[in-house]
Amino acid sequence: MASAKKIFLVEDDSDIAALLQLSLKDEGYEIIHEANGARALEQLEKHVWDAVILDLMLPGVDGLEICRRIRQMSFYLPVIIISARTSETHRVLGLEMGADDYLAKPFSVLELMARVKALFRRQAAMSQNLRMESGIISVHGVEIDPLAREVSQHGKSLDLTPREFDLLYFFARHPGEVFSRQALLDQVWGYQHEGYEHTVNSHINRLRTKIEKDAAEPEIILTVWGRGYKLAAVNAEHQP
Repeated sequence: MASAKKIFLVEDDSDIAALLQLSLKDEGYEIIHEANGARALEQLEKHVWDAVILDLMLPGVDGLEICRRIRQMSFYLPVIIISARTSETHRVLGLEMGADDYLAKPFSVLELMARVKALFRRQAAMSQNLRMESGIISVHGVEIDPLAREVSQHGKSLDLTPREFDLLYFFARHPGEVFSRQALLDQVWGYQHEGYEHTVNSHINRLRTKIEKDAAEPEIILTVWGRGYKLAAVNAEHQP
């Protein structure tokens, strides 16, 4: 039998934390709770987690900084932000920091459970796809290793965030195809990000600074005005 998914809950409201711990345990997850942001960072570095549920307003270190630090890690760790900050600005900022989902308080516990399950289903599907398509993709001088989640360009290693990697890998699998921002949100971020298409712009702009000769005049990831974005068509090859 597979071991229970281990979720790290970072929440300083004791009532909310107790409710979520009980609900998540009832769903079969292993839950570890921490109320202090600084101590949470220590725990993130010491232990292996399957997902993080993260409040933003925390003592010690705030949730956005924790999310930013998670996205600097060498492996992908799913993050769901839960916060009383309900403005669109905070939602977009959380997503652009690399969160996989954002729920504003007060929220339905059932909805959070559904988001957690959807996150794990999507992660499992992506892992299966990577096992089925484990060859290195070479496109425009960029080599993408989906299993190691490593990218190099003309032999030089590139430092991409997990979301930048997912975005580049998706484009590389569909060279020449045009995708709207909403389509990219659906395929790369997940269904739950409707209404935040401009976060795609930010990630593409950052990705361009890392892979283009001139990010202002891109030659690899192109803007198709009025339609979206595409990877410039090439004869992409999967190499053993």
